[in-house]
Amino acid sequence: MTQQAPAWAASPRHLASRPVSTRPASPVPVPHEVCIHPGPALLEGVADGPSLAAHRKRYGDLPTTRLPHLLQLVRGAGLRGRGGAAFPFATKLETASKRRRPVVVINLSEGEPASAKDSALALSRPHLVLDGATAAAQALGSREVHLVVTGERPLVRQSMERALEERAGDVAVRLHTAAPRFVAGQARAVIELLSGRPNLPVTAWSPEAIEGLRGRPTLLSNAETWAHVGLLVLRGEGAYRRHGTETEPGTALLSLTTPGEEPHVLEVPYGTRLREVLPEAAHGLPALVGGFHGSWATWPTLANARISVPHLAALGTPLGAGVLLVPDAETCPVELTSRIVAFLAGQSAGRCGPCHNGLPALAAAVHDVATGRGGAERAGQLAELVRGRGACAHPDGTVRLVRSLLGTLPHEVAEHVSGGCAHLRAAVAS
Repeated sequence: MTQQAPAWAASPRHLASRPVSTRPASPVPVPHEVCIHPGPALLEGVADGPSLAAHRKRYGDLPTTRLPHLLQLVRGAGLRGRGGAAFPFATKLETASKRRRPVVVINLSEGEPASAKDSALALSRPHLVLDGATAAAQALGSREVHLVVTGERPLVRQSMERALEERAGDVAVRLHTAAPRFVAGQARAVIELLSGRPNLPVTAWSPEAIEGLRGRPTLLSNAETWAHVGLLVLRGEGAYRRHGTETEPGTALLSLTTPGEEPHVLEVPYGTRLREVLPEAAHGLPALVGGFHGSWATWPTLANARISVPHLAALGTPLGAGVLLVPDAETCPVELTSRIVAFLAGQSAGRCGPCHNGLPALAAAVHDVATGRGGAERAGQLAELVRGRGACAHPDGTVRLVRSLLGTLPHEVAEHVSGGCAHLRAAVAS
């Protein structure tokens, strides 16, 4: 049975003592509190605290790792990025290494309100994250490391600032604050921020590892990815492979979020049954896998699924950002989806037609479905019009959510269209 983190890491009093701005349009506000559960690898021994002294006592000094050895480690472990795309990290590292003066970026902006895994690492394992980025910077001969945090989670920034102060003499790290926007953490939006321009995504013709900040190769990953790199460098591939499966070694961090409650961050080995992660109260109910850009899954799918990037992708429910959004029995998934789509429509860069015009129209169509004022056909048609036409992935992620609702929960959608949803009747009566 999972235990909660110690008071320093997850105490509601500790985290709620400082006000945090929220996004009123989001059905899941940016969390004031994060409940961190001990885990087998990244979150092992979180009771030790986040200090550098505690970190070095557990893991030892960071060894100097040359590029061939680092490539061997991340390739041998099959390390994939944990930011959502699950791209092989070794490919990005090798690509960046073939060009001059590469840049290393730690993306801790975590723009999705339902996600808290990077925040959990910042609060409990900041030096594991920094060790991973430092090892890569040293291997690449990089003199430029950037850390991007969000102003909406001040405790995260404070924790990372303390960690950087403790590491005086290591690779210099420049700290930046991302805009309070869902798309601010997108890779190109982060590059724009570091370049001194608005923190919004733009169209790019080359991957960041080829041409990123100021045209230089940029190795950009989120905090969980860097923590895995740090763990590999400090513990080695053999220890890393003690968790997970033969074909998919390691662990994954999951943000288990229920609207109106603090998120729980858990670390589970790959191959774990999804039903073992979900609380008993969620059994029998659908859940949103992958976060706001994710996909709805019915209970039969959830009950038989395993935490695995290829397995969940094959089921049509990619793990994505590692968010499991679990509405309780009183929350209607159709109404919740409507609120999420409305939030996402307001969070876009608004720089292309699909975002500027398509997403607001799609949000209105889904709202009509949720309120019984329109049919599902209009929402489906708009989703097809928007899909594949955006300058960034934000429209496609929003469309994925809408299509999954229409295709996975047709009975609930039909109830709304006919005005027969119990949640809808209760709302009208009130």
